[in-house]
Amino acid sequence: MAVMAVTWSCQKDSPSNEHEPEAPKDITLSQTAIDVPQAGGEWTITVTSPGRPSVSGLPDWISFSNSTFNPETYKIVYTVTVSANESYTARTASVVLSSGSLTKTLPVSQAAMVKPSVPDVDKSKIPTAPQNANATDAAKKLYTALLNQYGTKTMSGVQSSMSHINDFVDAVYKSTGAHPALAGYDFIFLQFSPTPAGWSWKQDYTDISAQKEHWNAGGVVSYMWHWNVPASEDIFRGGGTDGYGFYTPGANNGQSETDFDIREALKEGTWQNECILANIDKIAITLKLLQNEGIPVVFRPLHEAAGNYTRYNPNGGAWFWWGRYGASYCKQLWALIQDRLQKHHGLNNIIWVWTVDVAPGYESAAAEWYPGDDRVDIVGVDIYENNTDAKKTQFDFVQTVCGGKKMITISECGNIPSPEKNLLAGYPWLWFMVWPATNSDGSVNISGSSLNTVDYWKSLMSNEYVYTRENMPKIQ
Repeated sequence: MAVMAVTWSCQKDSPSNEHEPEAPKDITLSQTAIDVPQAGGEWTITVTSPGRPSVSGLPDWISFSNSTFNPETYKIVYTVTVSANESYTARTASVVLSSGSLTKTLPVSQAAMVKPSVPDVDKSKIPTAPQNANATDAAKKLYTALLNQYGTKTMSGVQSSMSHINDFVDAVYKSTGAHPALAGYDFIFLQFSPTPAGWSWKQDYTDISAQKEHWNAGGVVSYMWHWNVPASEDIFRGGGTDGYGFYTPGANNGQSETDFDIREALKEGTWQNECILANIDKIAITLKLLQNEGIPVVFRPLHEAAGNYTRYNPNGGAWFWWGRYGASYCKQLWALIQDRLQKHHGLNNIIWVWTVDVAPGYESAAAEWYPGDDRVDIVGVDIYENNTDAKKTQFDFVQTVCGGKKMITISECGNIPSPEKNLLAGYPWLWFMVWPATNSDGSVNISGSSLNTVDYWKSLMSNEYVYTRENMPKIQ
């Protein structure tokens, strides 16, 4: 009987050992890949592994939650959650599950949002040629290129920090590998040009080497004019460089302010009139040099003339002297500048840009400042906001003021409104031009506006909706 008991005991234990599962020699997944729609979702995946696996390679749009690892079955069930992809670019990830020396990769791919098409722009009211019937062939060709581009892409642009060089253009290239398409220059230092010998700081508006370089490389040349004028006749007659300004009294805490009177400047025979004619004749020298080189100029004088339309100051809301006494005098000055350059100096290489001040509800007031369809080619607006959103308010305002008869541009900005967002929303800004900021050593800081990070610049300069100097259609 004892022998039989032992035999029975051995027979009883043997079947249990035979059915005990062996530890797997590899990691296996119930799904070898996950294809995710744009909206995201949840998936369940069972993993068989010799030990509890660790999970790595998770981007912020994928999360793994799990049940308890079962050491008897060597299995664990994961819930994979993928968030919605709110971009127009498909994305992928490689999630790695590891146990000891064993690894298994789970590829995850997610579809992108379907990109809407750019709405068609109604150009039926926009002239097909510049307002100047005598425009040079180069100016006509540039205008045609801008009109063809309008509503498809936005030109990138920057304003020189030292008025007449390509420092900002070159700084953007250094950080992104692409040059802005439009280079902005400023006649702000006209009274200093040419600076005396021996000065460490040089300013010479007859040196157009920077403009030639940009144009010959496929870029667009643009000028504006912070028009510094003397505060008195004595300063004007004295021939010095001090005592000049462009702000109205009280508009800039006493810095660069002037009591210069536009009303007197429009009267023949006054010293103020003599002064502005001399200034116009001086910028004509630069513009003539450019015309002789076959270079058209996008010119934006008398910007932000209306200021705030007296919303905050009952005595006048203009911060520049050319807007201090209202729309009528400013429009007369615009006509004088234009006629002096075109008729007196024969300068026909200019495309004229008028800048409107945007204030919702003041459309009729803004229209009073408009020089007229026959004196304007493009209308711009300066935008300084702490976001990169589509600019509906500003675009609609300008469209109302010009009646849809002009191309519209962001003539100045701090943070760059996203060209992609704007075009897809139906706001086809012709270009953006970023205002410069400098570091303590005087070098350009391309991130002077907080949202214009280097990464944002890189994304802009490689965006399919943005023209750089490198991918601009040929305009020469």
